Amino acid sequence: QAFFCLLLCVPWGSSCPPSCQCTERAGAKAVLCSSRHLEEIPKDIPKDAVFLKLDANSITRIPSNAFRHLSHLEELDLSRNAIEKIDRAAFKGVAAGLRTLDLSSNRIRSIPKEALLALNAKLRLANNPWHCECALQEVLGEGRLEPPAGPRAMDVAMFITMFGWFSMVIVYVICYVRHNREDTCKHVEYLKSLPSTQ
Repeated sequence: QAFFCLLLCVPWGSSCPPSCQCTERAGAKAVLCSSRHLEEIPKDIPKDAVFLKLDANSITRIPSNAFRHLSHLEELDLSRNAIEKIDRAAFKGVAAGLRTLDLSSNRIRSIPKEALLALNAKLRLANNPWHCECALQEVLGEGRLEPPAGPRAMDVAMFITMFGWFSMVIVYVICYVRHNREDTCKHVEYLKSLPSTQ
């Protein structure tokens, strides 16, 4: 009797893949599968998942309808994998609600236009070996690309370094002028102290 009660109390579709960890964040389910040596996308991801992290794995392909049952999904992180192929209907079923899609640091050379056609998500596509072609330019032209954070942080670091060097040069010049002025004054005083000659 207790077993059947337990079966009735546990909601279907809320199980967690064995290689992942499922948590609640502010009432939204997060499925964390980062760095789990996964070679493909788990099949049994809970339907009510809002955040899905599949980063730092060995996934090479995103097949059609891979996320079709995840209609509540808002953030999908597939960065730092080995993804080379994305099927045309890879994101079918999640297009409407998806806000962020991270595909950075993979092996993607091209993306079918149809795969990203209905997405309103911010796309992160940095650090991929892109093959420049007309189809790719269409995808990038229509997609909502999010600029990578790296260059901006690099610019700030470069500015701070240059400001530091500039400050050091100014301090050195001031010290040099003061030191030379003191030496010049001493030299002038010495010359004045010498007996004058015709």
